[in-house]
Amino acid sequence: MKQTTKKQAATWIWYPGDFEIRLHEKMSVKRTARGVMYPAYWRLDRHYSNIKFRYIYDLPEEEQITIHAEGTFSLYIDGRDNYRSGDSAITLPAGRHEINISVYHDMEAPALFIEGRNIRTDSSWEATSYQNEWVAVGTWTFDSSDNPPSHFRLSLTPQEAVSEELRDGYPLLDFGRESFGYLRFHNLTGSGTVRVYYGESIAEALSPEECVTLDRFEAHGAKEREEEGIYTLEDGKAFRYVWIQSDPDVRWDSVSMLYEYVPVTYRSSFECSDPKLNEIYKISLYTLHLNTREFFLDGIKRDRWVWSGDAYQAFLMNYYSFFDLDVTRRTLVALRGKDPLTMHINTILDYSFYWFISLYDYYLYTGDFAFIQQYYDRAASLMDFCLKQLNEEGLVEGRPQDWVFVDWADFQNTGAVSTEQILLARGLEAMSLFASLMGDNAASASYGALAEEIKSTTLRLFWDEEKGGLLHHRVDGETNSTLTKHASMFAMTYGYLSSEQRASVISKVMLNPDVPKIRTPYMRFHELAVLCESGEHDYVRREMLSYWGGMIELGATSFWEEYDPSLADDAHYGMYGMPFGKSLCHAWGAGPIYLLGKYYLGVTPISPGYETYRISPNLGGLTYMKGKVPAGEGQVSIEMDFTSIRVESTIGTGVLAIISAEPPLCVDAKVRATGGNCYEITIEPNKSYSITYRPEAYHNR
Repeated sequence: MKQTTKKQAATWIWYPGDFEIRLHEKMSVKRTARGVMYPAYWRLDRHYSNIKFRYIYDLPEEEQITIHAEGTFSLYIDGRDNYRSGDSAITLPAGRHEINISVYHDMEAPALFIEGRNIRTDSSWEATSYQNEWVAVGTWTFDSSDNPPSHFRLSLTPQEAVSEELRDGYPLLDFGRESFGYLRFHNLTGSGTVRVYYGESIAEALSPEECVTLDRFEAHGAKEREEEGIYTLEDGKAFRYVWIQSDPDVRWDSVSMLYEYVPVTYRSSFECSDPKLNEIYKISLYTLHLNTREFFLDGIKRDRWVWSGDAYQAFLMNYYSFFDLDVTRRTLVALRGKDPLTMHINTILDYSFYWFISLYDYYLYTGDFAFIQQYYDRAASLMDFCLKQLNEEGLVEGRPQDWVFVDWADFQNTGAVSTEQILLARGLEAMSLFASLMGDNAASASYGALAEEIKSTTLRLFWDEEKGGLLHHRVDGETNSTLTKHASMFAMTYGYLSSEQRASVISKVMLNPDVPKIRTPYMRFHELAVLCESGEHDYVRREMLSYWGGMIELGATSFWEEYDPSLADDAHYGMYGMPFGKSLCHAWGAGPIYLLGKYYLGVTPISPGYETYRISPNLGGLTYMKGKVPAGEGQVSIEMDFTSIRVESTIGTGVLAIISAEPPLCVDAKVRATGGNCYEITIEPNKSYSITYRPEAYHNR
């Protein structure tokens, strides 16, 4: 608690995490299929309904404050029951006193807003849920009394259809590309029923019996709810096309939509010599933006839920595009939820592990220790829950009630799955760092030692020298001979393999056509990242052009949940036993944002918050590229062709790493040789650097 005379504006405060958890609860029941609600099938945590806030002040004279609360409240000064709800204007006595305000609300997260000349609610207040703890309150950008947290909603803007035609006598509207929003009928007249069929594809919109989302309403009743001659449907939907059927007496002048979105800033860019790759990048940004909402969602049509594995990738893409930390923090808090734990995040074993890794990445890219500190206890209790599932060999196994997912693939996930061990080890490394930051050296050492033990056991029991990679799973003390890519590529990503093992994995596993292919953008994200880290940029570029370019050739305006080039026509849209079950706008489909930003432009933070960073640009078969990557509050800009590299940064101290057949030239800085054909240049903020070089691959040109 602080006692100060504060000058900043007042803001709404609440118990930390409760705004996000309540918002997640609301979001998790918005999915519908053919008019039926499909709530998330895991425990939806709720806010605490009864919260006490406290603050100590010291005033030279009495002061009047105005109190607003989401809920009913009682105010205590120095422990005395002084005021109840309804007393919004209160005079505080001069001197040093402690304010305690209890707020109760069963439907929304209890929140408090106090405004006075000196005494105002802000992040210096504390809260308790009456469990013998006082913690720093949660706050955000709710800085006016008439804008409480429960009123939060996304931004809206009108959009018109780009074309309209009649199909079987009914209008089919095309809004030009995948979108999300609320359909609006202008000057609706008559009586009768209106039926709306939505489609991410034209085939879906024209399938009244099979389309996933639809609406139905009575025109006469809708007329009564018009505003300025416009009737807006109540629920937002994902669609590009809508087919509208109505009874003969119903008429309207036109149909438009309200596009709903988070107003993020596009802070990254990428442009290169290949127009198709440029288009892939732009559509990837749009795909991620559509799924950047209250939280990072998996897809905007189905499921519209917050999944930890999907979010893990969305976080990384976000760091290379919008760098929107509000959505990131909300998603991390909502996924973790509350104690006590009885199931893994999203009921999936690996998704609990991804949460730790995502939290580690958040700290690396932002340097925001305050967030780690606020949620460290929840991280520790989640890890305690996970470690209860170690078997007699010290490996983690899924319980009968757990979903051990890994990927949509045809393999068994019984027993101890090697991928799970790698993810748990990385999660333990994250916890070791967090414990160290918290000053708990004993816990840090314990987490670190267990991480090393699990890594060692995994490599000993799963590594197959002949097959050149990690085998898939181990049941009843016997390692199955199944070889998959997943564990090996995660072990490479986290630096758990020797150089010899890495080379073996690339040649015998990742580039081996006999190893089962990865078919979803979900795991292609990790597969192609590993190949880039191994210098296979040209191969990855061709894969992006083939895989994501293949979706564009089929008319994609956002990227899909899954793409199988062997399918024909409308078969592309089917999944989960439904002809239009596949999400055609899925966050994990936006992977090229991350690949192009991190591995082609080559920007990576080395120390938290980009205090130091590395730039290792790679053309990967292109003749030219330029772009920028957000780096905390600053950015790094790169331009590169066969003979020159230009770099500019506005943050931290960076190192530009260059591979050149001869020593590069730079008049702006000293070039250091680091061995072989490798060179480095220190990049200082707010300076421009121009380097001439000669790439090894082209030195004979």
